[in-house]
Amino acid sequence: MYVIANLKATNWLKMTQQLIITILGSDQFGVLSKLADTVSEVGCNILDSRQAVYGQDFSLTMIIEGSQSAITQAECLLPQTCQKHNLLSMMKRTTKHCKQNLEHLADVIINGESTPGLIDQITDFFEQHNISVSAFRLKFLDTNENDKQMKCKMVISIPHELEVDKIEHALQALLQPLNLEASIKQNH
Repeated sequence: MYVIANLKATNWLKMTQQLIITILGSDQFGVLSKLADTVSEVGCNILDSRQAVYGQDFSLTMIIEGSQSAITQAECLLPQTCQKHNLLSMMKRTTKHCKQNLEHLADVIINGESTPGLIDQITDFFEQHNISVSAFRLKFLDTNENDKQMKCKMVISIPHELEVDKIEHALQALLQPLNLEASIKQNH
């Protein structure tokens, strides 16, 4: 019995683990390289990452994968690397990351009067169709106080099996009763 339990524990330690890391701080030359070096040194792979620059600051979110031991080392060493470069970091373990399909990216533009719960309805629509949202912008336009006009832009990733035209018509049907206009334009 001890041998079986020991084998199960050994197999668990060998299983790959995944860690989501979010880093915030001032935009500095070479910081991405330092973070990648730390991940590499502990024996992990970077499965996916997203970076954005906002004025003088940046945010980086990445998911790494490695053995139980490697992920534990990453959890210890990445905050040290971040501290050296005056960056904030936050981490969470996760499982079953699937690589995002970057071949069917599209821009969604929605114009019209803003209503409470609108973004919930749109993101729920995308979730029902297995469409993921990669980026999101929302701008309120200067109009009179009773009429809150907005423009929303999303970048979405559409599964191969879905037809963009059909998704666009379904989205327009959802938004038309709300007096909103929607368009989907593929990025090739």
